[in-house]
Amino acid sequence: EFVSVKITKLNPEAIIPQYAHPTDAGADICAIEETTIMPGETKIVKTGLAVAIPVGYEIQVRPRSGLSLKSGLRIANAPGTIDTDYRGEIGIIMTNTKDIPYVIDKGMKIA
Repeated sequence: EFVSVKITKLNPEAIIPQYAHPTDAGADICAIEETTIMPGETKIVKTGLAVAIPVGYEIQVRPRSGLSLKSGLRIANAPGTIDTDYRGEIGIIMTNTKDIPYVIDKGMKIA
C-alpha cells in the first residue's frame, strides 16, 4: 500500500529522504549541518525537514547499522516515533557511546 507523506524543506539545503536501493525497507535521512557529539553526550541532530503524516500512521526513526558499528553513535530512543500531529523540524536524538568526539558532517546519512 502506498501512503503519501508531504515533506517540507525548512532549509533549502535539506536533503529529501531517499531509498538507497529499491528493496530497502527505510529511507536515509541526512544531517543539515556539521555538529560534534562529545563522548557520552546526547544531542539532537537537525535535518531541516518537516513532514505531514496521514492520520493513523507514524514514521519510525531507526539507526543505520553500519554507522552504529563504526562510530559508536546510537539513536537514543530507537526506534524513535514521529507522530501524525507533529509538524516541527525532524531531529535525530543521537548518543556518542565512544570515548572520543564524533563529527557529523553536513549531508551525512544519520538514520
